[in-house]
Amino acid sequence: MLNKIPKILSPELVKVLMEMGHGDEIVIADGNFPSDTCGQRVVRADGHSGTDILDAILELFPLDPYGDEIPVSLMEKVPGDDVETPIWDEYKAIVQKHNSSIKELNFIERFEFYERAKKTFAVVATGEGALYANILIRKGVVVD
Repeated sequence: MLNKIPKILSPELVKVLMEMGHGDEIVIADGNFPSDTCGQRVVRADGHSGTDILDAILELFPLDPYGDEIPVSLMEKVPGDDVETPIWDEYKAIVQKHNSSIKELNFIERFEFYERAKKTFAVVATGEGALYANILIRKGVVVD
């Protein structure tokens, strides 16, 4: 145990976050995401929600303010799929809690998201049951 590290973050996940550099990306995946197919490294966080994991990671993890693309991306719905996605609003609120300058989130088409996930530093496989609850975040620079 350590002070100031959210207890929901496993030692393995903290190690992965520490090893990531500026511009590296990580996916927080829902329970339906093909984590082992898409992830170079997969960190299991079964039994935890995507929102709780995102909130805990953003306690430690600066988002990248540089570049043309917003540093937070969601998997967009397949055209014609009318499923509700209230988790997107929850994710946005968590991002803004930690990074008030981020007003909007980016959306990536489903299969493009899978391809992008294959290039990320890691995939965190959660037990999140909401549909389209996959989020990709890009690490920024720690300044202190």
